[in-house]
Amino acid sequence: MAVGIIPARYASVRLPGKPLVDLNGKSMIRRVWEGATESRLLERVVVATDDERIAEECRSFGAEAVLTSPELPSGTDRIAAAHKALHREYDIVVNIQGDEPLLRGALVDKLVQALADSDADVATPVTPLTSLEELSNPAVVKVAMNAAGRALYFSRSAIPFFRDADMAHWPEHYPYQKHIGLYAYRRAALERFVALPPSLLERAESLEQLRLLEDGAVFHCVHTDNRLVAIDTPADADHVRVLLRDRE
Repeated sequence: MAVGIIPARYASVRLPGKPLVDLNGKSMIRRVWEGATESRLLERVVVATDDERIAEECRSFGAEAVLTSPELPSGTDRIAAAHKALHREYDIVVNIQGDEPLLRGALVDKLVQALADSDADVATPVTPLTSLEELSNPAVVKVAMNAAGRALYFSRSAIPFFRDADMAHWPEHYPYQKHIGLYAYRRAALERFVALPPSLLERAESLEQLRLLEDGAVFHCVHTDNRLVAIDTPADADHVRVLLRDRE
């Protein structure tokens, strides 16, 4: 049994009220929810929010919303709180980022199936990173993996450091991977996350997945060619509006 939970926080430094931003006639949270509900393997899709305005918007298009504390320190903490509020334990809990309006249910299913078929604690998607612009951008998270596709480390820096070439040519020498911030957790892994204090690596990189990785959890990386664009700024929203016009 799997549930998808979409964390949707109202406050955003660069884009206040981000989940309610209009994207060609639909709010961002609605587009994320519609993409998630395409999934065949999710039994339920829930929005976890800290704001009644977002909950009201969700109810307007038929989505289930759970109000969580605005004091929760991370999206994963919000996922765990919402899961607890459901009063039903799911074997797999999928953290579906609320700022990924191009998400499709097939990617969610790929993660759920990959986790079910493995002994990993978490499944998460990765995609090839080929441009120097993304490689050098700290907002783009990179992942180094072993031969079995298990994450060794996530970083805002370009990893690995390719010592014997100019950085402009690094993508020609190594198959760099971009991490996409979706996670399918086993219930025990999610409970383990919230029981742990923020780790030194997590605080250094401001990447919450490092809390579990530093504690020894196994992250199975799932390759995807899906094009996702997270919205963090008004410019990102404009870019996604263009992509949606082309797709629809």
